[in-house]
Amino acid sequence: MEKTRIDKWLWTVRIFKSRSMATQACKSGKVKVNNAKCKPARSIAGGEHISVDKNGLKLQFKIVEILKSRVAYAIAKDCYEDLTPAEEREKFRAFYHRRRAGEDRDRGLGRPTKRDRRAIENFKEIDAWLDEDISYDFGDEE
Repeated sequence: MEKTRIDKWLWTVRIFKSRSMATQACKSGKVKVNNAKCKPARSIAGGEHISVDKNGLKLQFKIVEILKSRVAYAIAKDCYEDLTPAEEREKFRAFYHRRRAGEDRDRGLGRPTKRDRRAIENFKEIDAWLDEDISYDFGDEE
């Protein structure tokens, strides 16, 4: 039976964009093989179950075929069976569409509007004026 490293397989089937990202995910405990945390060098074979925590989503796969090198997505998607629950996939779709539409930005985060920038500049001017070393003569000095 063919075997390969878990980090390499995650990269070859395009779960991660780079092998170093796959390795880091394994090291940080975000990848599990048969519900057990694994190191990047762990050998895997067909039929094993993989779960990956990626961007807050819990992806689940069953290995169908082992690949030795990175291939096109059309071929790679046939090398695993996606067991991810429908609610997780829907959570990803909602997150992705919010992010693409710009609705994921909370007010006050990101680049300030023109109105906000003017308010910040006015505040800085007042703050600078208060910080000046102003001495007042109250006339009670002897």
